[in-house]
Amino acid sequence: MFSINYQSRTPVYIQLYENVVRLVTFGALKENDKLPPVRTLAGELGINPNTVSKAYSMLENDGYIYSSVGRGSFISSKLANGEAEKLQAKKELKECFNHALHSGITKEEAEEILRQTYDSMGGSMND
Repeated sequence: MFSINYQSRTPVYIQLYENVVRLVTFGALKENDKLPPVRTLAGELGINPNTVSKAYSMLENDGYIYSSVGRGSFISSKLANGEAEKLQAKKELKECFNHALHSGITKEEAEEILRQTYDSMGGSMND
């Protein structure tokens, strides 16, 4: 269920964080679903339990999961109610902007493209 790219420059705990968000976005995890225990997931992935704990702590601090002493960690309603899709879209948009920046597109050109996109969809940059 969880996948880690050990060659990636993205830290493993961030990859785990993003995995949870992605799994909720695609419906593999739903509100109140239980996440694997820290030690179990660490063992399955061959990583340090502290790495899993760090990812779970970040998710909990952001309100995406909640923990119950002695029971484990669960998906919260915040992540299950459309927030996961929004987070995924933000991540993809950021990657797109990074690619554009490295391709020589200026901030002004990017803003114009964004403005045109919003306008063509009936939105407004001030919404």
